[in-house]
Amino acid sequence: MGSSSLTSDERLAWLRLIRSENVGPVTFYRLLEQFGTAKEALDAVPHLAKKGGRKKAIKICSRREALDELEQLDEIGAKMVLRDEATYPPLLAHVEDAPPILTVRGHEHLLTKRAVAIVGARNASINGCKFAAQIARELGQGGLLVVSGLARGVDGAAHAASLETGTVGVQGGGVDVIYPKENTTLYNEMVERGCVIAESKMGTRPQARHFPRRNRIISGMCRAIVVVEASPRSGSLISARMALEQGREVFAVPGSPLDPRSKGTNALIRDGAHLLEGAENIFNVLNDLQNIPLKEDKNVYFQGGKTGLPAEDELVEGRTMITESLSVTPVCVDEIIRQCQISASIVQTVLLELELAGQLERHPGNKVSLII
Repeated sequence: MGSSSLTSDERLAWLRLIRSENVGPVTFYRLLEQFGTAKEALDAVPHLAKKGGRKKAIKICSRREALDELEQLDEIGAKMVLRDEATYPPLLAHVEDAPPILTVRGHEHLLTKRAVAIVGARNASINGCKFAAQIARELGQGGLLVVSGLARGVDGAAHAASLETGTVGVQGGGVDVIYPKENTTLYNEMVERGCVIAESKMGTRPQARHFPRRNRIISGMCRAIVVVEASPRSGSLISARMALEQGREVFAVPGSPLDPRSKGTNALIRDGAHLLEGAENIFNVLNDLQNIPLKEDKNVYFQGGKTGLPAEDELVEGRTMITESLSVTPVCVDEIIRQCQISASIVQTVLLELELAGQLERHPGNKVSLII
């Protein structure tokens, strides 16, 4: 990855496209792949949505709205970093649904450092927070960036302990929205000495559905993720699962079987996570991995040129068959291609149409399902 060669107009078009209705990261990249530029993709979206069965006009982010967002970012000293720019987190760029744009507040050069995530319970024990802080401090002293989610408990302890050496907080809402309010002082220190990033538009209030998406960024930025304390149904375990799907290393801190906050971490260890007793465990594993590059997913990013849309008669033939092969249960896109025996470009185009029409949902692992 190098510095972006995009014009200011195309950068604005990227922002407009990702802020438009029903356009998620994977759809964004598919559109770029087919149309070559975000500007051309924006022109094509209404037509595609209509073909997918959309009755009312799809909401496209206007040029004015995008310019307003950039002005608001500028007012608080924040900026946007695109996926193909030099300061975009390098490991995150390998993730299938990496955000096309991150909004960044603070020291953006930190985003390119080798990173480890530390996550855990919001209602963490005193010992849990103390251990998270100790690990964060030692990782920082060893030259690693500490990434977490700016939540109370383990997250806050890890951030506070690594302010001196480098820490990044990934927001569930907009980059300007402090959540929880009790972390106001920490948030301000992070902006001053570390870095805060977000995928959502400025002013977005964090909601429960935002956090799994936030967690994929936390794990995606890092070579490894540390889970300190986690109940069996906690968001930290979602982060650990995403880390495994992304090919990252997972470390878990063992705890008493009597403490519900240890049930999640003990289960991770039982399922094969590295048992963590000290930072040296992490350094040993990362040193062994240093010369092994992460495998880049194929067909994820637009790399230049454009494939264009298949012929309309081919699409008409394929639409019924592809739609009939879908249900509310997620199915792999490759399986649809095999089952229907239709070219990948036709399948991808029909799926694009359905998603833009609001009838299709994408899931991790290149899976899709119908929205009923």
